[in-house]
Amino acid sequence: MTTVVAVSGSLRDRSYTRLALRHALAAAADAGADTELLDLRAFDLPPLDPDMDEQGDSAAFTRRVRDADAVLLGTPMYHGSYAGVLKNALDHCGFDEFEGKTVGLLGVAGGAFPITALEHLRSVCRALDAWVLPHQAAIPRASAAFADDAFVDDGLEERVATLGRRVVEYATIEPDPRTFESDQNVGG
Repeated sequence: MTTVVAVSGSLRDRSYTRLALRHALAAAADAGADTELLDLRAFDLPPLDPDMDEQGDSAAFTRRVRDADAVLLGTPMYHGSYAGVLKNALDHCGFDEFEGKTVGLLGVAGGAFPITALEHLRSVCRALDAWVLPHQAAIPRASAAFADDAFVDDGLEERVATLGRRVVEYATIEPDPRTFESDQNVGG
């Protein structure tokens, strides 16, 4: 069975990012996947110290990402980019967790579309040689997008559900052949 994990880059108790990821995971489960939400509030992930092999819960977190067939990354938009806690979680990961892995992106904003946050996240995933879905979900004006934990806009609900289905559909996509560029990107 295909396994899909979702990583929420929001630490808020009432998080629209986490709520939207749950909707995407429900669609992934309906498509036949075994799903799990990795809530960063539940992991002790101190700021990455590259001189240490493991810090806090980093081994447990990276193992769960590595063991998944596909990953959904969700983030609120902060100052035009994605959340620092998600950046730190991704810094604890590397090629072992993401190379050739299917990744779906979801961005949430209090205001306009979180496009730059999604673009920045896409760049990081591509640097890790992940296979990032072309389809992504952007949720603008998040406080008005939900009522009683349900989407108020059918089109937006379908876009998030499509993300969940596509991450399952493409979880076993054959990775591209290695390139000169990928061999040069060996990390810091």
